[in-house]
Amino acid sequence: MSTVIENVTARKILNSRGDATIEVDVMTVDGMGRASAPSGASTGKAEVIAFPEGGVEEAVRKVQELIAPEIIGLYADEQEEIDTLLHELDGTEDFRNLGGNTAYAVSLAVAEAAANSYNQPLFQFLGGSLLSDLPYPLGNILGGGKHALGKATDIQEFLVLPVGAPSFSAAVEANCRIHKRLRDLLRKVDLTFTGGKGDEGAWAPNVTNDEALEAVSEACNEVSDEVGFQCRTGLDVAASSLWNQEKKCYVYTRDGLSRNRSQQIEYILDLIEKYKLVYVEDPLHEDDFEGFKEITSKASGCLICGDDLFATNAKRLDRGIRKRAGNAVIIKMNQVGTLTDTWKTTRLAQENGYVPVVSHRSGETTAHHIAHLAVAFNAPIIKTGVVGGERMSKLNELLRIEEMLGDRAQMAKLEI
Repeated sequence: MSTVIENVTARKILNSRGDATIEVDVMTVDGMGRASAPSGASTGKAEVIAFPEGGVEEAVRKVQELIAPEIIGLYADEQEEIDTLLHELDGTEDFRNLGGNTAYAVSLAVAEAAANSYNQPLFQFLGGSLLSDLPYPLGNILGGGKHALGKATDIQEFLVLPVGAPSFSAAVEANCRIHKRLRDLLRKVDLTFTGGKGDEGAWAPNVTNDEALEAVSEACNEVSDEVGFQCRTGLDVAASSLWNQEKKCYVYTRDGLSRNRSQQIEYILDLIEKYKLVYVEDPLHEDDFEGFKEITSKASGCLICGDDLFATNAKRLDRGIRKRAGNAVIIKMNQVGTLTDTWKTTRLAQENGYVPVVSHRSGETTAHHIAHLAVAFNAPIIKTGVVGGERMSKLNELLRIEEMLGDRAQMAKLEI
């Protein structure tokens, strides 16, 4: 098999919000890879710059004129060499010249081209032939914040995690049942509810944060009883979106109140205890490592996950590890740009007892690569929605991987 890169092509396509993004094709002698970059609405300040000045059109031009001439003739299975070259061609720490999404699409397309050249699925090419663990799907079923409009909740995402599922297929089906059950419950709480959804397919009703938690918890409990295994509730607070730097407080517009730092910590801990939350993401703003440390030390039986806090950045994660801030980390490849950088951050997390959560973005494409990354990285959780074509593409790909693994397939080990 030959993995020599023969051609590289880039184009502008649209993501699930109808916004422009970049897609890249990489052709080798014996294979082909295609990858497209997602975009987030709630982005951390430590993330790489998504696109160069000039936007997607400029990113496409730079792939054709700067990147393609440099990587044509290289071997696609030399992933680290190509990712290092992308950094060198950009020349900045935040990919502001090429764009982090540009690097993302090129890096993943190269990896897929190499895998296809060897006639292997991407997860197996990256992680080896002995892989057998599948991640638990973490799904957003009710949301507000930057993912919805109008009088939706201040908290960005209300999540479900089927921690007791015996198989991936059972887990996906349980999440879908909870999503449907929640719709029926919301009609009783919000008489104006017409089935509106946010960016990720989660319901976006006119309810308070507490009403949302009550409804989500009830739906989880009812479906848990029906399916015979435990499904639990989680949150993505996206607290950086609530933080008012000038007033030094978290502003809850929908609920008509604000909380200072200590009140926010107390509020989150109360929610964890009252609703037996299994997962809380970004409970505090992106620079409050000490606050994350306090919540982590006081919360019991709940993952405290950093997204904006860490931004898939190994240096920021290392800082968090030294402080014991959080015990889980969101892994979003387009926050750092390349597969190699993403792999390093994931490995650092695992070596230090942090749970890696491979994640989608709110503005997604139908590409399913993160399904393969979750399995290849041995991540016990994948956060990729519950419904919607761009979300289902990842979930359905994991169902195919489960089928491919056959009798060896098992759910990942998840200690909370």
